[in-house]
Amino acid sequence: MTDPITLPMLLSKKVCGEKIAMATCYDFSTAKLVDRSEIDAILVGDSLGMTMLGYENTLPVTIEDMITFGRSVVRGAPNTFVMVDMPFMSYQVSVELALTNAGRLMKETGCHCVKLEGGQSVADRIRAIVDCGIPVCAHIGMTPQSVNVYGGFKVQGRGEANAKRILEDALAVEEAGANLVVLECIPPKLAGLITKSLSIPTIGIGAGPDCDGQILVSQDLLGMNDGFAPKIMKRFADVGTVITEALNAYTTEVREATFPTVANSFPKSDCDDTFLKQLEDQVRAQRS
Repeated sequence: MTDPITLPMLLSKKVCGEKIAMATCYDFSTAKLVDRSEIDAILVGDSLGMTMLGYENTLPVTIEDMITFGRSVVRGAPNTFVMVDMPFMSYQVSVELALTNAGRLMKETGCHCVKLEGGQSVADRIRAIVDCGIPVCAHIGMTPQSVNVYGGFKVQGRGEANAKRILEDALAVEEAGANLVVLECIPPKLAGLITKSLSIPTIGIGAGPDCDGQILVSQDLLGMNDGFAPKIMKRFADVGTVITEALNAYTTEVREATFPTVANSFPKSDCDDTFLKQLEDQVRAQRS
């Protein structure tokens, strides 16, 4: 059994030029499977609002949601580095609120790091959280909590002014003490420049191959989202079809009375047939 993955291990991967593999996860059962895999780190993302709760975006997700799902993942993946998202409005209001909620996530889930969206605008939050001994992963580029500002989930960093702004965001979060940074939906050349410019690992999603690591939503990479196939995603399995076929096979056997069989039952009983017949007669008499 390998040692649990820690933040220093992830940081050393950048120095050694080793890529970091990260995936989202939201529940105990899946976390156990991820923990058995070679994945380095898990993000309990506020994307659970869409994947687990059926919302249109991440905005309705609460700190209580993140604690509930985060706690279950930490229990299921004791050997994997686990980050938990700070949801919308859990840190934007003030430094004090950001500290309170970051502390809650760490204490009540047992996670190893919190993640929050934004660059220069949240540098003071990052600095305060890190100063309290809580590791932080920043998130810049396409930040889903700002979906209404962008008018949808759109590529960011196009054009010189926008590219310069995102680079400045990256430098600002590093200077504030962030330990990692997610780069989402930005041009690959810009992501490569940011990666070379920072001493902390960059984790890309839709940001090209030059980031220090990559992250995908587990439901996407496993093929569990029918009809959802954005350009940044690659399906590595078709688990959704496997699950559907298994459920259909089960339904067929139930309807044909071929399941359960004796092998799936407990044939032995403390009650003999005579006693059970007496009970049957008693019930019949009561209903007559």
